Amino acid sequence: MIEVPETFARSTIEREGEPGAAWLDELPGIVEELLGRWKCVPDGEVMHGGVGIIVPVLRPAEGAAVMKVSFPHPGNVHEPDAFAAWGGRGAVRLHERDDERFAMLLERARPSTLAELEHGDEVVRVAGRISRQLAVPAPPGLPRLQEQADSWGAQLRRDAQELTHTLPGYVVDAAVATAQELGHDQPDSLIHGDLHARNILSADREPWLAVDPKGYAGDPAYDGGTLLKSQALTLVEADDLRKALFRTLHVFAEAAEVDRERARRWAQFHAVQSSFWGRRHGLRGARPEKRLDRLTQFFDSLAELLVDRA
Repeated sequence: MIEVPETFARSTIEREGEPGAAWLDELPGIVEELLGRWKCVPDGEVMHGGVGIIVPVLRPAEGAAVMKVSFPHPGNVHEPDAFAAWGGRGAVRLHERDDERFAMLLERARPSTLAELEHGDEVVRVAGRISRQLAVPAPPGLPRLQEQADSWGAQLRRDAQELTHTLPGYVVDAAVATAQELGHDQPDSLIHGDLHARNILSADREPWLAVDPKGYAGDPAYDGGTLLKSQALTLVEADDLRKALFRTLHVFAEAAEVDRERARRWAQFHAVQSSFWGRRHGLRGARPEKRLDRLTQFFDSLAELLVDRA
């Protein structure tokens, strides 16, 4: 039987409560059953992400692979659908899936991530190229981002009224307009949905491959906003924030072959969302409170800088 990492078990119980504890009790048995069914043997220490464990395995047909088993959650439902549609294009290959158990057998990549590169432009350029590769016609059955457009706008208005913040009205209005306009006018492309440097791993088959997709159908420029958000800790150190911000957008848009204006608008939308989300729920990696305050204020600055006031 595998041993579930203690930090993963603790965070799962903190987030999911009793259902999380019950799932953790079943998890070693789930992995053992899947190892037998998929004819795999463990090949290293169990690793984990935010919602699932990663078990390195060996399988006669594929050689080195990993088994990923995630906590059952609606946000994880379409991950295997995305991998299946890509077929290894820009992302790790899917070998097997068990949707009932939220489990997959995947091509093994290396543990090093794109976030470990020191050159910021190259991080953004690689992510843009991956985004371009992933933008294939979306298969039926995937959640369409345009279906969230109305709820996005409503939530932004609600946050603006209920939270204490310093965002000018025109900044919030610009994000709401993006939700209403771009949100309802999106291409039907398969996108990653959570594109950032830690979700892009170095690999043998290709230099870099994506992991952990949400599997949305929508605008590839949307992923430019999620990437920019993840670059916050890098951008916050820039001497000239505006220059660094727009250079990041330019590099991404060129590499991803998306419209720069759409990328800017989605990035502004994500910045406002992050500002409000941080005030309501906190931000990953933003502890203690002073760091949270610094990051929410930083997203305020991004949101304002990204407004086109021409």
